[in-house]
Formats: sequence, C-alpha cells, structure tokens
Amino acid sequence: MRGSGENSGSRNAELVSRAAELREELWKSAVESDRARRLSDEVMSRITGAGLTGLMTPARLGGHEVPVRTLLDVCVELGRGCVSASWVTGVLNVGNFVVSLFPDRTREEVWGQNPDARTALILGVPVRNVERVEGGVRVSGEWPYASGSLHAEWIGGLVLADSGDSGPQAHFALMPATDVRIRDTWHFTGMRGTGSNTVVAEGVFVPDHRLLPYRPLVDGETDGLVPADRPYRNSLTGVFMVGLIGSLIGGVDAALQYALEQAPTRRVAGSTYASQAESPSAQLGLAAAATRLDTAVLHARRLADRVDELARAGENASLLTRARARMDSTHVVQQCRAAVDEIVTVYGSSAFDESNPLQRIWRDVNVGSRHAGFGMGIPQQVYGSALVGRDPRTISMLV
Repeated sequence: MRGSGENSGSRNAELVSRAAELREELWKSAVESDRARRLSDEVMSRITGAGLTGLMTPARLGGHEVPVRTLLDVCVELGRGCVSASWVTGVLNVGNFVVSLFPDRTREEVWGQNPDARTALILGVPVRNVERVEGGVRVSGEWPYASGSLHAEWIGGLVLADSGDSGPQAHFALMPATDVRIRDTWHFTGMRGTGSNTVVAEGVFVPDHRLLPYRPLVDGETDGLVPADRPYRNSLTGVFMVGLIGSLIGGVDAALQYALEQAPTRRVAGSTYASQAESPSAQLGLAAAATRLDTAVLHARRLADRVDELARAGENASLLTRARARMDSTHVVQQCRAAVDEIVTVYGSSAFDESNPLQRIWRDVNVGSRHAGFGMGIPQQVYGSALVGRDPRTISMLV
C-alpha cells in the first residue's frame, strides 16, 4: 500500500468524508435511478469527481491506491444514500483493481491519458468463442449482469483463451467500451439503478497485453505474473467481495435510521400504544435488526482488515483464508437481508408504499444479497470443504 501513518490515514478519512457528503444528493436521486433503471451521468460524474472510482487505481497513474478497508467504508457511506450507486462504485473500483494487475503497457493505455478511467468487471462463465490471431485473440460473446457497464471506459470479462501447452484457460480480457455494445436486459425488481445490462462483443480484437490469466490471481500465484509492488495482488476474492457488501450495509443502516426516526410518531395498528417507540414488540424488532447490522459490520471489517494485513506483509492468502473470505461476505449479506426484513416488518405494510424509501432499500438488499457470489449454498460448501482439508476449488471458481 502506498503511503503510511498520519498522511495516509488523513487521505483515507478524507475520501470517506467525501462519500458521506454525497449521501443527501444520492438519497434524492435514488428514486429517479430506480425508475430509469440506471444511474444518471450526473450522479456518476459526482462520484468520480470526488475521486471515489479511483480508490484502487495506482497512485503513480493518478489514483489513490487506498487500503481495502477504505473501499469498504466509502461504499458503506454511499450505500446510505443509494444502494445502486454504491454497488456500481464498488464494482468499478474492483475493475480498476484488476486492471492494476496487468502489465505496465496496459495500465498506461488505460490511465495514461485519463486518470479517472473506469473499468466494469464481469465475473461469470467465460466466453468460449475465442479465436487465436496474430498478436492476440478475437472474441465474440456476451457477459450478462454487467454492473457499471453504462459508466465505464473499459470492460473486463472472462474468456477461454489458449495459453500454451495447457490448452484454453480462463483469462481476463480487457476491452475498450467503444469496442462493445450494451444490450438492455436489466429489468429487475431490485438494484434497478445499477443498469446491470448485457455486454456484447462481436469479433473484438484483444491484444495479448490485455489478457491476464484468471486462475493464478485467485490462487495467489502471482509471482512473476504481477509486479511485486502491486498491493492486494494475491487477494482477488477478498477485494471482489468487499466491493459488493458495503452497499448493502449502508442501505440497511439507512433503513434502520429511517425507521428509528419515524418510531416516535408512528402508531401501532390494532393496539393502544401511542407510538412504535412505546411498543415492546417494535423495540424487540428494531433491536434484532440493529444487532444483525452490527454483526454484518464486524464480519465485513474483519474481511477487509485481513486483506490489508496480508498486503502489508506481502503474504499470500491461504486457501482456508480465501474460503473464509467467501463465507464472511455471504454471512454479511445474509445478516443484511434479515435485518431489512425485520425493519419493514416493524414499520408495517406502508413500508411497501411506492413513495416510501424502505421498499426500495428492501428490494435492493434482497436482490443484491442473492448475487451469485453469495448464493445457492456454494460459499458454505467452499468454507466447509476447506475446513476439513479438502480443495474447495473443485466446487467454485471464486476461491
């Protein structure tokens, strides 16, 4: 990590403060983002202008290169205003983190003329229609659920490309956004503002210097592949998860504060209590939600802090550590989902009035927490497998 001590701490605090200052603006714009199924260019420009999409960009190329904990804290603050805006910000920062692992030639190509350049990263099934040509590959295929693709100068997707005698292997393929097109497929109940449409490549040429093997990055086997001065180079799983969970924590915190503010004046239907603040049932529900939120925060901070500890020490994350990172992030989003359910239950059915912000946050958290990285019991299988000494990579690509 670049910088240390007081100067580094002041810079990190300043970035988190900038995110907090955007909260009110994002809270107001969230309604339109939800309706339009995308963030406005103005909203994204404000976030970028505050330096909040360059958190993981190398310092020498105009970025901040902050600790992963700062990425988490920034996304939490943004999530208090708009979960979708925070989610997109996290994804774009993770995309830039991956670009920072590419060779110098690639990094100069991305940021040399534009230090604010943003990268939308899509982790999913690798595209298989890849033809080896002189100097690189030609790619045709689609990557769905591409959060941030509407606001990115570069797109990073997985492809299966030949890498010598081992045959086709998964690689990150980095492409200018101008070389692909966006198909409007994002018609979801929640996280609508993310505009997570489908990226389509039709015969796009990707030179060799914009291909980076995927498996070594996940396995922490980056020596000789990634420059040794790159922070977090062995922590793809942890960084990727931190980039997603902060938005949900921030959203739940905003929902809880909204419910607490309303409690002294909201009646408890069908009871003699003058307000929810006087109702033991409401108090119990809010206490349960607040405790779940605290649990989510503690696990998220442990995950981020562990990534930073390994980066400072220059150590590779063990397989068990990476498996626990996957489990920690999943536990975070499960607690967020349960907490927001508690909050809307206490608030009552009017929480689902379209004019009430609680229904939007509830939809966002319920959709975001079911991202493939957290779902279908796979993280539990991954962690359990690692705990008993088996290799969880036979279960999932994201370990």
